[in-house]
Amino acid sequence: MPQTETPGTEAAPRARLRWWTELPLLVLVYACYSAGRLLARGDVTTAVDHGLAILRVEKFLHINAEHPLNRLFRTQAWIGVPADFWYASLHYLVTPVILVWLFRSRTVRYRAARTWLMTSTFIGLIGFTLLPTCPPRLLSAGHGFVDTMAQYSSYGWWGGEASAPRGMGGMTNQYAAMPSLHVGWALWCGVMLWRHGGTRTARTAGVLYPLITTLVVMGTANHYFLDAVAGAAVMGVGLLLTPLVMRGADRARVYFAARVPLVAAASTGPSAPIVSGGCQTSTGERIPRQRESPFGPGAEPGATPSDAGDGAPAAAR
Repeated sequence: MPQTETPGTEAAPRARLRWWTELPLLVLVYACYSAGRLLARGDVTTAVDHGLAILRVEKFLHINAEHPLNRLFRTQAWIGVPADFWYASLHYLVTPVILVWLFRSRTVRYRAARTWLMTSTFIGLIGFTLLPTCPPRLLSAGHGFVDTMAQYSSYGWWGGEASAPRGMGGMTNQYAAMPSLHVGWALWCGVMLWRHGGTRTARTAGVLYPLITTLVVMGTANHYFLDAVAGAAVMGVGLLLTPLVMRGADRARVYFAARVPLVAAASTGPSAPIVSGGCQTSTGERIPRQRESPFGPGAEPGATPSDAGDGAPAAAR
């Protein structure tokens, strides 16, 4: 028995994803992410107060692992230098690589994964705006933190201001620390590797990558432990909102598709000839197996007046 759909509940058409439409979308999201970090600078005094409040909560809960990790990283260059490269590089390399991998080999899963990442990123921007936070490395020296990115800056391309290249420190918001999207994006990458990697190596990398990233952001004094927890929480909220965002996008696509005139057919060239108006057919109806003629109706070589149609003048007798 054929199944029918209730009006108004039809499935939204799934347009095939193309790289030339996906790439500008991802670039736009990253541009919004970068611009949001710049616009949400906030007051420095407020950011320092927020950072100290987080540090006090961690000390009260005995979860302030930043101090021992930072001490290890700043005294052991063989750990600190690779950690700085990890912090400055992988955030911008691993995530795009996994997006491209999903797009090419896991197309069915790609749209949901991309929507999850984008939704969580925008939630993170809200956190940057509402809660500007001074990272441990920018607190006064009395709090016992050392900026390892500045300490080991001669080993890499970054300067003394976060992970920005030398001379570009003013183009980043150093108080956009809560939540840690370094940890959030690394967690997303880990989940993708665990779920879709298909090998033990991929699953192992899926576990190690977010864990090592969490240690790195604390050891380099760029984030508090609670920043990392907030980054994971943001990804959790983004995961819950992903189905709603996808349904909203599908409804928006249907809404605009129903109101945009279909001009594609008119722009593809001259339409096929239709049956002459003299026949008892409706306008636009074609006779089955009708052949197209380059001469038009009644203009074929050697056509008789009767062939030309009822409206043609009769031949002289």
